Amino acid sequence: MFSLYIARRYLFSRKSHHTINIISTISVCGVALATMALVVTLSVFNGFRDTVASFFTAFDPELKVTLSEGKLLAADDPDLARLRHYDGIQVYTEVLEDQALIVGKERQWVITVKGVEDNFQQQSDITGILYGDGEFILHADVLDYGIMGIRLAQQLGLGTRYEGGLPIYAPRRGERVNMANPMQSFNHDELYSPGVVFAVNQPAYDAHYILTPISFARRLFDRQGMVSAVELRLKDGVSVRRAKADLRALLGDRFRVQDRYEQQEDTFRIMQIEKLIAYLFLSFILLVASLNIIGSLSMLMIDKKADVATLRALGANNRQISQIFLLEGWLISGFGAAVGILLGLLLCWLQMQFGIIKLGTSEGSFIIDAYPVSVRATDILLIFLTVLLTGILAVWLPVRRMTRDLLRE
Repeated sequence: MFSLYIARRYLFSRKSHHTINIISTISVCGVALATMALVVTLSVFNGFRDTVASFFTAFDPELKVTLSEGKLLAADDPDLARLRHYDGIQVYTEVLEDQALIVGKERQWVITVKGVEDNFQQQSDITGILYGDGEFILHADVLDYGIMGIRLAQQLGLGTRYEGGLPIYAPRRGERVNMANPMQSFNHDELYSPGVVFAVNQPAYDAHYILTPISFARRLFDRQGMVSAVELRLKDGVSVRRAKADLRALLGDRFRVQDRYEQQEDTFRIMQIEKLIAYLFLSFILLVASLNIIGSLSMLMIDKKADVATLRALGANNRQISQIFLLEGWLISGFGAAVGILLGLLLCWLQMQFGIIKLGTSEGSFIIDAYPVSVRATDILLIFLTVLLTGILAVWLPVRRMTRDLLRE
C-alpha cells in the first residue's frame, strides 16, 4: 500500500520539470489511442459477424441434427423418436436434401433440392426473406410448388413467377446411365411456382437451393420414409447452448447437433481468424506505444532522486522503492486503458446511433449502409487485461535495471 500511495501521488502531482508532465501525458495518450483502436476494431468485427449471422437466421434452424457418419436415416428411427419427446422443442421438421438437375428457359443448372415438411414456415423465418406477389406454399391438391433462391431464378431466366411446370431430374438409384436413352436413367418430376423467391443474401443459398415438399423430394430421389436431417426450433426461453448439450447427451456420438454458427463453420472460422489477426497486430502497436512509458519513468527517476534519498532515510527498502516506479508504469498503462476504453465505447455508440462511417459513397451500394458495430463485454475485459499485461512486459526489466542503477548512486 505504501508503494501504491507514493506511485499514485507521482502520477498526478506536478513535476519540477514541465517536460516530464508532457512525456507522461504522451505516454497515456499513446496507450489510450491503441486501446481505443482495439475496442473499435474488435467491435466492428463483431458487428460484421452478427450481420452475417442475421442472414442465415431466416434459413438455418436454431439446431440441426444429422448423422455423424452417413447421409440418410429412417424417419422412424428410435433415436429420432426420443428426440421428438425432448421438452424444449417447439417445432420439429424433417428434411431430405440432395442434388438434382433443373431445366429453365435459358439453361440447365445443378441445384440442391431441400424437401421440408409443411411446418417449415413455423420452424424458420422464411417469410421475412420472400419476394414476389405470391405466398409461401409447398403444395396444393396434386401440385407441388418450388420456392427457389433469387439468383437461381435469374440464372434460369425466370422471374418470381414462372408459367407451367419446371422440370427436375435426379439419377435413379443403382442404375447406370443408358447412353442410348439417357433420360431413362433419371427420375423426372415437375414443380410449379407459388409466385415468390427467397433471398438470403448468401450465394450458397440464393444460387443453388430450391425448397419443395418433403414428399416431392422423397419421390424424386427414391427415398421414401428417409430424412437427411432434422431441423429444430426451440421454445421461447430455452437456451440453445443448454439444449445442444442435452441433445448431444441424449443422442450420443451417432449424431451431430449443430447450432447456426456450427452449420456455417467455415464462414465464421474465417471471420474469427481475421479478428484474431487484427487483435495481434493492434496489440503489437500497443506494445510499441507502451515503450513510451520507459522514457517517462526514466525522467521521473531523475526528477525524484532527492525523494528516493528521503524515503531510504525514513526506512524504505530497495524493494519498496523499486515497486514505486513499477506501479507508476502500471498506473500509466491502467489510466491509458481506462481512457481508451471509454473513448472506444463512445465511438462505437456514435456509430451504432448515427452510422457516421459509411461503407459506400451512395446508399444501396451494399447490403448495409454503415459499418456495423457490436460491443462484447468479453472483448472489453480482454482488451483491458492485454493493456495491463503489455504495460508489465514493457516496463518490468527496464524499470528494475534503472531503479538498481539509481539506488547505487
